[in-house]
Amino acid sequence: MSSNDVIGLSVDAGLATITLRRAGASNALDRAVKEQLLAAVEKVAADDSVRALLLAAEGKNFCVGQDLAEHVAGLEADPAHAMDTVAEHYNPLLRALAGVRVPVVVAINGACVGAGLGIALAGDIRIAGEGAKFATAFTGIALAGDSGLSHTLVEALGASRATGLMMLGDRFTAAQALDWGLVHRVVPDAELGDAAAALARQLADGPTAAYAQVKSLVSAASAGLSEALEREREAAEALGQSKDHRSAVDAFLAKTAPTFEGH
Repeated sequence: MSSNDVIGLSVDAGLATITLRRAGASNALDRAVKEQLLAAVEKVAADDSVRALLLAAEGKNFCVGQDLAEHVAGLEADPAHAMDTVAEHYNPLLRALAGVRVPVVVAINGACVGAGLGIALAGDIRIAGEGAKFATAFTGIALAGDSGLSHTLVEALGASRATGLMMLGDRFTAAQALDWGLVHRVVPDAELGDAAAALARQLADGPTAAYAQVKSLVSAASAGLSEALEREREAAEALGQSKDHRSAVDAFLAKTAPTFEGH
């Protein structure tokens, strides 16, 4: 692993661990993170020795979503292609995570926002620290959403609550996420690392052929992710060129309140 790696990958006795390592930026998703994360997931998926995958993050936050500074640079350079990252990075990543044949455990600490939430919901079992905070956040910058949230939130919560969370961007707590069924377990923050590793190890040592069939059955019962990802790409492409989106991103970075005009 080089000093330029923002994603860590290790395999120990059948348990693969992928770690977001851009802690200084709250694990915001810039191009390097997205490319290295996809490569790590694909490597795990191709490794027949892997029996379970743990996805975790260094630092205080799991992932705050897209790196907006990088996004602004893209808007300034070529607005028509600033949202290409949805098709180039997010959709392949979410499809790769959904396609991993072994159980995927996600350990969520601190903020889990935007595409970070989408990535977390692509796992099979989520365990959160009690201080974890969640939000969709997309409409705050005049976007509709990506990373599969229009599918996973509706599947988990129903259309009404999912719509409210996506439109209003309400923050919700680990306790609420547990109550709603978005996470499987909540533990004290200081115990998250050990608890997640123990859960992932339990799965790695378990009947993985049965787990693979469980994943297949659940996937068949909730088909539609690929279609949702394509619809999200189309929405991102249209909204990414809107005046509201650009002014909202600028306002976010300037720490001021945005003004929306509806176009």
